[in-house]
Amino acid sequence: MSKKDKTEELEDIISDTDVNTEDQTTVEEPADVEDELSVEEKLQEELGKEKDKFLRLFAEFENYKKRTSKERMDLFKTAGQEVIVSLLPVIDDFDRAMKELAKSEDKEMFKGVELISNKFKETLKNKGLTEVEAKQGDSFDAEIHDAITQIPAPSKKLKGKIIDVIEKGYTLGDKIIRHPKVVVGN
Repeated sequence: MSKKDKTEELEDIISDTDVNTEDQTTVEEPADVEDELSVEEKLQEELGKEKDKFLRLFAEFENYKKRTSKERMDLFKTAGQEVIVSLLPVIDDFDRAMKELAKSEDKEMFKGVELISNKFKETLKNKGLTEVEAKQGDSFDAEIHDAITQIPAPSKKLKGKIIDVIEKGYTLGDKIIRHPKVVVGN
């Protein structure tokens, strides 16, 4: 065979192949459409999974922010608590000083110490410190009061009641930081 013949043969083969290729493409087009749909469905599924992961991660992050915020607030409360607890004896000393100065004749000194005492108490009150109310005749509550001792009640009305308050109690926010020390009637 000559080169010319070989070239013609090849051209015939190529033209036959082109026809077959065209036939195959037309036949394969529906298969491609199905593949594309399945690919699209797969992508939709993956997108749904990723959205779910994102929402879960976002919710977990929001919970983390709330938890750390609460922990930070609790830390600030307890950090201030140590300082305020250490200042409670100073409040007691001011109260004792006020009682003694009220007995003296120097009213100007009494007014000066009273101003300092009130300012000090007001500052602590602004930080959340409040006094636990306990007075003679109140019912004794073991959760709030700290009974130092029990003595025979002077009257039947004072049985199981507070007879005397030895030391004042205080709360910081909602938490009792020092229970009032009381004497209870028997």
